[in-house]
Amino acid sequence: MASLHFPSISTASSPRYQALLVSSLSKPLISSNHFHGFLTSRLCFRNIGCHYARTLKSRSRIRAEVLEENREPMVPPYNVLITGSTKGIGYALAKEFLKAGDNVVICSRSAERVESAVQNLREEFGDHHVWGTTCDVRKGEDVNALVAFGCSKLKSIDIWINNAGSNAYSFKPLAETSDEDLIEVVTTNTLGLMLCCREAIKLMLNQPRGGHIFNIDGAGSDGRPTPRFAAYGATKRSVVHLTKSLQAELQMQDVKNVVVHNLSPGMVTTDLLMSGATTKQAKFFINILAEPAEVVAEYLVPNIRSIPTNGSTKPTYIRFLTGLKAYSQIFSRFAFGARRNRYVLEE
Repeated sequence: MASLHFPSISTASSPRYQALLVSSLSKPLISSNHFHGFLTSRLCFRNIGCHYARTLKSRSRIRAEVLEENREPMVPPYNVLITGSTKGIGYALAKEFLKAGDNVVICSRSAERVESAVQNLREEFGDHHVWGTTCDVRKGEDVNALVAFGCSKLKSIDIWINNAGSNAYSFKPLAETSDEDLIEVVTTNTLGLMLCCREAIKLMLNQPRGGHIFNIDGAGSDGRPTPRFAAYGATKRSVVHLTKSLQAELQMQDVKNVVVHNLSPGMVTTDLLMSGATTKQAKFFINILAEPAEVVAEYLVPNIRSIPTNGSTKPTYIRFLTGLKAYSQIFSRFAFGARRNRYVLEE
C-alpha cells in the first residue's frame, strides 16, 4: 500500500528545495486573463439565471392574478375522480364520497369491472352521482380520455385521487421476477402516476376552483426495505418524491389553488395484500396492522373533504396507520395476544 510521504527536515532546509518553494510561491495560481474570463462567464451565467428567474416569477404572478380574479370558492358537494376504483380501497373511497353526497367518476382497465361497480353504486346512491369508464393509466391517450370523460359528466374535478397501482400479484425476490411483472409494476405505479398528475394539474390550472390531487403511497414509501416485492417498494418510494417535486413546481409558479397531497391508507385487506400472506412474518403483520378497506375509507374521506372545506392551500400528508398506532397494536399483541388470526391463521 502506498503511504503519504512528507519531506524530511534536512530536505526541507536544503537550498535547492527552498529555491523551488520560492519559485512556486511567486507564480500566480491563475493568470489575470484566465481569471477575468472565468469571472465574466460566471457573471454572464448568473445574469441569465436571474433574468430567467425574474421572467418565470413575473409570468407566474400574472397567471396567479388571473386565477385569483376568476377564482370560485370550493364548496360541497365535491366532484371526485378516483383511478383504480372498481375494487379495494379505491371502491371503498368512492362509496364514502357518495355517502357524503359527492359526485364520483371511477375507472379501471376492465370494462366488465367498471360496469359492475357502477351498477352496484347506482343501486345504492342513484344514477346521477356516479359514472365510470375504462382507463389504463399507463397510456397517455387513456388518461386524456379519462379527463374528457370526467369533464363531460361534471363541471369540474375538485378532488383527484391517484389510487391505481399494481404489484403484478407477485411476491418473490427481484432476481426471480419476470420482465413482464417488472414492466407492469413500474409503468403502472410510476409512469401511470406521472401521467395522471400531469393531466390533473393541467386540468385544475384552468379551473376557477382549482383542485386537490392526492397520491396514494404504499409499502416502501418511508424508505424501509420491501423484500419479495422490491420493485413495488421502489415505485412507492418515488411517490413521495414526485409529490414533493410537484409541490415545489406549483410553489415556484405561485399557484395556490392547485395542491398536491400524499395519502397513506396503511395496510388494507385487499386482494393485492392478501396474495402476499404466505410467510409467517407476513401473516403476523397483516393480522396486527391491516384493516378492511371500508374502515380505512371511513377515516380518510372526511379528512380529505376537510381540506377544500376549510379552504386550505397547504400540502398535507394524511395517514391512517400512524407510527404510534402501529406500535400500540404491536404492543397489544405481545402483551395480551390481541389480533391473532384476524384474517389468516398463523403457524
